[in-house]
Amino acid sequence: MRKAKELLINFIRGFCMALADSVPGVSGGTIAFLLGFYDRFIGSLDDLFHGKGPARVAALSFLVKLAFGWIVGFGLSAAALTSFFDSHIYEVSSLFMGFIVFAIPIVALEEKRVLKGRARNLAFAVLGAAFVVAVTLLNPTAGSGMSVAVEHLDLRLAVYVFFAAMVAITAMVLPGISGSTLLLIFGLYVPVMGAVRAVMSLDMAYLPVLVVFAAGVATGVLVFVRLIRRCLERFRSQTVYAVLGMMAGSLYSIAQGPLTLAVPQPAMELATFSPLYFVAGGLVVGGLQLMRRRLEDPADAAGAAPETKSPACEPNRQPDLP
Repeated sequence: MRKAKELLINFIRGFCMALADSVPGVSGGTIAFLLGFYDRFIGSLDDLFHGKGPARVAALSFLVKLAFGWIVGFGLSAAALTSFFDSHIYEVSSLFMGFIVFAIPIVALEEKRVLKGRARNLAFAVLGAAFVVAVTLLNPTAGSGMSVAVEHLDLRLAVYVFFAAMVAITAMVLPGISGSTLLLIFGLYVPVMGAVRAVMSLDMAYLPVLVVFAAGVATGVLVFVRLIRRCLERFRSQTVYAVLGMMAGSLYSIAQGPLTLAVPQPAMELATFSPLYFVAGGLVVGGLQLMRRRLEDPADAAGAAPETKSPACEPNRQPDLP
């Protein structure tokens, strides 16, 4: 019974992360942070590549269950939801804005122990917000509908796709900054989503680009996840402030989202903002919190895989700088 419950919990988590990862402006890392398993997620990714024995086995078990829901969610998004986003972009953008606005105070309350009395670390929140806004402003294809053609993969294109995937996966695991937005900047969001749809339709001509993309993702995880974990362990206050800043900065990214469609639309403004969907986004946050309390696994509190903790996780932890 416990194993079935754990499978269901992690399926739902992975599914929700995938829906967020597939939409420019929203991060799967935000979902993981909001649902209370972000530390465990990052710790498990690190243990998968750098852990030993039981830690690696436990990490693999957790991530496979999470990946099952993620694959289903991403496949559903690629097959059906992207067309809905295109036709109802302002409603969807309003919903995600509500999601972020209501999520920020929840994350702050849950991390109040490391935030309280460290007002000087607000500078990291400003830097986090500025980083996300800068990434959004750097998008050279916004408003042009431009993208990279991936039908015929050569060495130069393969290197480009590999590098873009490595950078994008880093954003996908960071709360607040969207990996899909970075793919848009690289001109790869529409081609990658199209390649996923094609392979799901058994058109294997697009399989090579997805293999290269997957290799870039794996490399990005290998290189960057340990750094993120160390920041959470040793400089948690600064890291959480930066995360909150990135979440706030993502509001600008979401507002600019319509510019990144294959057929660009004007950026969202007051006239196209939907208060109803904004409130619905807040209700989604409330629903996720209720679901978290009903389904929460005690292992998440440890910030590691369920059966064991990595020996690197706690003994070397240093207090946050004031």
